[in-house]
Amino acid sequence: MTRTIALITGASSGIGAAYARLLADDHDLVLVARRADRLADLADELRARGAAVEVLPADLMTHDGIAAVADRLAAGDVRMLISNAGAGGYAPLADVDPADIEPLLTLNAVAPVRLVHAALPAMLAAGDGVIVTVASLLAFSAGLIDPRAPRRTLYVAAKAATLGFTRTLAGELADTPVRVQVVCPGVVATEWNSGAGHSVPWAMSPEDVASASLAGLRLGETVCAPGLEGQGSALDALLSAETAFVTGGNQPNLAARYTDPGA
Repeated sequence: MTRTIALITGASSGIGAAYARLLADDHDLVLVARRADRLADLADELRARGAAVEVLPADLMTHDGIAAVADRLAAGDVRMLISNAGAGGYAPLADVDPADIEPLLTLNAVAPVRLVHAALPAMLAAGDGVIVTVASLLAFSAGLIDPRAPRRTLYVAAKAATLGFTRTLAGELADTPVRVQVVCPGVVATEWNSGAGHSVPWAMSPEDVASASLAGLRLGETVCAPGLEGQGSALDALLSAETAFVTGGNQPNLAARYTDPGA
């Protein structure tokens, strides 16, 4: 591999495959996913376009799978990490199989942190790096009441963690050359959730999500919501509300409603 190397998880289809195709003209690639056959087909396609492609089958629902990818990142030559792999597991919490809880949280919340942690030292040492995590607009939806939204307790917990992790990391790395972005798409027309997005008229294509992310990196965006007009104003309002909540609540005395029932 002679060009900038990008490692993409969840690369066998959907948004991950779209990133790989968009980057193949000027990056070499490490493609990570569970389905080795799909990865091999994509690798052949991208090699025909001139990219050097390494295939790394790994199941990021498992700690062994995460360790395999972390070991690859620890080699120190990856300058772009796109942590895209995820799964919905949509269901009311009471209906979730107890055996599914840890794998879903491992994939959606633990894997991004572990992989960024593995990639970051070499990026900082080289003075060059890009970190992209893929969350979801549902990361902002804990209080949203919308009959169209899926039952999503575990998914929101994990994606809100990824959103908070990436935004905080961006502040931590603000004085370094490493760029950080979290992507928050809405419904996307992929195989996700048994392909449900293909039947939704407002679903975005995975190619548009990936291209928005890459354009957002050029614009310096830490948060990329591909379909959101006026994103800057919305984020300013969010930051203002967060600041008011944190600073307003961090007081030595109880709020009046807890001491005076009539307040």
